[in-house]
Amino acid sequence: MKTQAALLVELGKPLVLAEVELPALKPGQVLVEIAYSGACGTQVMEWLGHKGEDKWLPHCIGHEGSGTVLECGSAITRVKAGDKVVLSWIRGGGAEAGGATYQWDGRTVNAGGVTTLQRHAVVSENRLTKLPDNLPLDAAILLGCAAPTGMGAAINVVRLRPGESVAIFGTGGIGLNACMGAAFAGALPVIGIDPNPQRRELAMQCGATHVIDPTGCDVLTEIRKLVPGGVDAAIEATGIPTVMAQALNATRQQGGRAVVIGNAKHGSSLTLDPGVFNQGKSLLGTWGGDSVPDRDYAQYGRLLASGRFDPRALLSSPYGLAQASDALGDLAAGRVGRPLIDMSLN
Repeated sequence: MKTQAALLVELGKPLVLAEVELPALKPGQVLVEIAYSGACGTQVMEWLGHKGEDKWLPHCIGHEGSGTVLECGSAITRVKAGDKVVLSWIRGGGAEAGGATYQWDGRTVNAGGVTTLQRHAVVSENRLTKLPDNLPLDAAILLGCAAPTGMGAAINVVRLRPGESVAIFGTGGIGLNACMGAAFAGALPVIGIDPNPQRRELAMQCGATHVIDPTGCDVLTEIRKLVPGGVDAAIEATGIPTVMAQALNATRQQGGRAVVIGNAKHGSSLTLDPGVFNQGKSLLGTWGGDSVPDRDYAQYGRLLASGRFDPRALLSSPYGLAQASDALGDLAAGRVGRPLIDMSLN
């Protein structure tokens, strides 16, 4: 069986729309018909070569999506044919089957345990979670990356409590989910910081109580006008090292904590004044918001489906698979919160 996939063949060049041959399923692998794929900054960095050398070219791309299980290999215990599923790069329960390889005009095409910018994908079982009730397949792409990383940062990592203050640096797809997670946790104020006016408006729609345009102002001064001693927590979602330091500096003494989510370009470095640690501040890292799919995805799905915020406000107008490069370009330029690639479109 063949399927259509958007392949990364050369760094910095448009993705190649190709017909690839699907492999036979190995134990622990599942064939999924993709309904929708998202994309995030990680794909943009892969595409542009900002993650450094790519030894796997050509390869499939994408790590968040939704779809329907068509066929299961042996040793599958958690999903069956016909199940609606979320595809995520974060490992859950089930078999770990490693990556798949496809064939394209005599060339081997590599893929990891999950890829989604294709109409059909061979996926490791532990990258699949059954679709939560009441969450449509298009909004469900947020569960593949943006919601567990952004909401998880607010709920699991900095562990916001009702009435605590938080500053969220960068209100793209992950930062917007962090805004929602902070609001669901009862944080106040929730301050969104982004130079893009559309993203600041989206932040207000997604739970931010205040927004700051970092161009033309001193961000820390503006934050301290709202929270004089500094915020209880800061969430960084830009990937810019100077902003990472700024996020830590924005927190209060004796208990302030900041988490870095954003991926910096390969070769970047972060400079900090070590005195911030003597002030009792903490700088944290995270792997996908410390989210555990089996524990957390149903909860995030309920929050997204609750009606308090509209998850579709984060999503772009649909792109077809042939427009995958346009979707990545629009994401890189900040024109969309989260691109939605609809496999039913040409």
